[in-house]
Amino acid sequence: MIGIFDSGYGGLTILNQIRKTLPEYDYLYLGDNARAPYGTRSFDVIYEYTLQAVNYLHEQGCNLIILACNTASAKALRTIQQRDINPDEVRVLGVIRPTVEVVPARTRTKHIGVLATPGTVASESYVIELLKQDPTLVVTQQACPMWVPLIESGEHLNAGADYFVEKYLTELLTRDPLIDTIILGCTHYPLLQDKIEDFLKRTNRQISVIAQGAIVANSLQDYLLRHPDIAERAKMGGKQTITYLTTESATKFAESASIFLSTPITANHIEL
Repeated sequence: MIGIFDSGYGGLTILNQIRKTLPEYDYLYLGDNARAPYGTRSFDVIYEYTLQAVNYLHEQGCNLIILACNTASAKALRTIQQRDINPDEVRVLGVIRPTVEVVPARTRTKHIGVLATPGTVASESYVIELLKQDPTLVVTQQACPMWVPLIESGEHLNAGADYFVEKYLTELLTRDPLIDTIILGCTHYPLLQDKIEDFLKRTNRQISVIAQGAIVANSLQDYLLRHPDIAERAKMGGKQTITYLTTESATKFAESASIFLSTPITANHIEL
């Protein structure tokens, strides 16, 4: 069974793409909605919360866990991989590295923009990982603190969201007009992708927008092909099911998840 963890709902955009690419596995999705958002919390708190979730998913039988949360990937993944888990028992992967690996082939100007939560921006994880791919890249980050609340309140499709989409994109592109590739560095942000691309089109900017879902799904598929032992253990006894868990009200989670999923779901409440 494959575990998918997010601080809230955004990881559902990753889960959707993974399930389309790898339908033969069972999935256990855990949203720590009661303690979200993670984006403004300290490194230590995010590490503690993420480790609790990883341990819980491992106890439930997940031997492969995806941190489908940029903030958790930025602030907790490396420490957990190096200090807290036995890789012979469980593997924990993030979403930042697979995302940056596709960037050098997408950009012409080598000027990259990153739209993310304040926590991910502060970690500079995207800057570090992008420069590992190509030290000549010029990376400009933009925190978008209003986007997640807009999406989770269901206001992202309304005209009021246009103001904040234009605000953050204008700030980013004013700081570096040569940007030709923008990374949506939060798993919520694909729900604003149409508005983002509409603004870029209206302002005559030829900019490629990179969302993470399909990229992470393809990277996971490649990882499982390269690690057949892990793939076999993750598939063992599978019935191609998915279970949703949340640390908040299960009813509220099921209702809000409809923003991200096209089908109704049921969820179960847990404590971490």
